Amino acid sequence: MSRPEPREVQVRRLLEGPYPTVPTGLAAGAAARGDRMLRRRRVLRRIGWTVLLAAAVAFVVWASLTHPWATPSSGTSPPWRDG
Repeated sequence: MSRPEPREVQVRRLLEGPYPTVPTGLAAGAAARGDRMLRRRRVLRRIGWTVLLAAAVAFVVWASLTHPWATPSSGTSPPWRDG
C-alpha cells in the first residue's frame, strides 16, 4: 500500500476539520447578483430582438422601394428592324 500524496492528506484534513463560518449576508448578496445578471440578460435579449426587428423592417421598406428582384432596364434600346 502506498503513502497518500500530501495534497490528498491536506484535503482529507480540510474535510474532517472544523468548517469555517459562512459570512453574514453571503446568500443575500449572491441572490442580488443573480437577479442583476438575469435582469441584464433580459434587457440585452430585448435590445437584440428590437434591433433584429428594426433591421427586418428596414429591409422590407428598402426592398419595396427599390425592387431589387426586377431586372434593370438597359441603357440603350436594340436596333429597330422592320419586318
